[in-house]
Amino acid sequence: MRVQLLSPEQIDRIHAASLAILERTGVHVPHPEVLSRFADAGAAVDHAAQRVRIPPDLVTRSLETAGRAFTLYGRDLSRRAEFGQGRRNYNSIAGEALWVDVPGSERRYTTLADAAVAARMGDALEELTMVGAMSDPHELPPSWRCVRVMATLLEHTTKPIHFWYHDRASARFCNEIMVAVRGDRERAARYPLCYPFLEPISPLRFAFNGIDLLFATAELNLPVPIGPMAQMGLSAPATVAGTLAQENAEILAGVCIIQLIRPGMPVCYGGIPHAFDMRTTQLIFAGPEQALFGVAMTEIGKYYGLPVYINVGLTDAKRPDAQAGLEAAATLLLGAAAGADIFGHLGISGVDQASSLEMLAMQHEVVRYVESVLRGVEVSDETLGLDEIDAVGPGGSFIDREHTVRHFRRELWFPRLIDRAYYDAWREAGATSMEERCCAQVREILRTHRPEPLPDDLRREIDGIVTAAARELEG
Repeated sequence: MRVQLLSPEQIDRIHAASLAILERTGVHVPHPEVLSRFADAGAAVDHAAQRVRIPPDLVTRSLETAGRAFTLYGRDLSRRAEFGQGRRNYNSIAGEALWVDVPGSERRYTTLADAAVAARMGDALEELTMVGAMSDPHELPPSWRCVRVMATLLEHTTKPIHFWYHDRASARFCNEIMVAVRGDRERAARYPLCYPFLEPISPLRFAFNGIDLLFATAELNLPVPIGPMAQMGLSAPATVAGTLAQENAEILAGVCIIQLIRPGMPVCYGGIPHAFDMRTTQLIFAGPEQALFGVAMTEIGKYYGLPVYINVGLTDAKRPDAQAGLEAAATLLLGAAAGADIFGHLGISGVDQASSLEMLAMQHEVVRYVESVLRGVEVSDETLGLDEIDAVGPGGSFIDREHTVRHFRRELWFPRLIDRAYYDAWREAGATSMEERCCAQVREILRTHRPEPLPDDLRREIDGIVTAAARELEG
């Protein structure tokens, strides 16, 4: 099942417009070493203004050398996220500043304990291929926070992990943790646990630390998703086409930066623009425009032959209600059908306003639903069932047939949170809402699920790395 929005001619025009933006307008790159590498590669560099105008041939060369497929592995190597290989992947949010304990309640700052709970929850949800921290712990200094968060994730899940890297110095300690988990640097590079996230600042700017930390992660050849969040009408033109062209230009500039740091380093095309709401003055996570952006950016990313990450399956709602279900399902189904590789950061309440385990539970049910829609249809003598139809005949029933027993579990999707009961049965069970069922599922998972523990010697080694990071970086 595939959806299509842009024609080949339209994609060609957007590509040409992006190249014109990069060559004519250029991008702001506040990193002296990368500026020098751009100049050596043939770009027009204004070192004083830290501005680079990138010629089309450099973009082409960078796309040619970029790694186009990669796999992330958990500490259990059988649990993996595969990019550029025809698989759909799902992840929980890498970390929000605020947390909602109960939908609709007051928000609070997140803690390291929240990251541990989020990891256990993500470990239990089978459709999540990557587990995000969901928390950017307020009590830890930013200078070494990511090191501690990484260690906490590894303690509470065996899946690939996702968290926010901070800078080059802390990234080196994260490298040490990966080497400890794998046993040596060669295996750490061969079986990456996670990836950093390069997020250009629209319009057409990069942050120093976002670039600089890649020099550390490049030592292990970690893949890099590039995800500017251009906002249509605020930090990008007030048209879908103009936003696509600018977002694409920012991503292509990121590809050039990554390949100048280490040729061949794998990249993921993070097409995550959003519309800006002129009424509320905040970006829109899940309006109809987001479905258009998701499909279009997937098509553009695949035009370059790259794995694609898009922001769909999200919601502007603050609790797992009807709005949340509508927005998450509509945008995710279209984005997944377009062929992207990974979707959204699930578990966000509203527009980056908090993390919510209950929202994550609802979105996981949406993922299960969408995956069932996209499973395809087998057409064979067995599934057409002509002999079966002939045997039952006019007016008969298939309910007690062996053919039904063989097939119904595979052909029929069974929900865990969506209600299908008779009215009286629903009333007798408590007349629960979707939100109440999400809350109950979260409580049950956290009560019963225990991930495979870290070996004691590995836990001690990782704790030693975290202690060293705190001692060296906090000052």
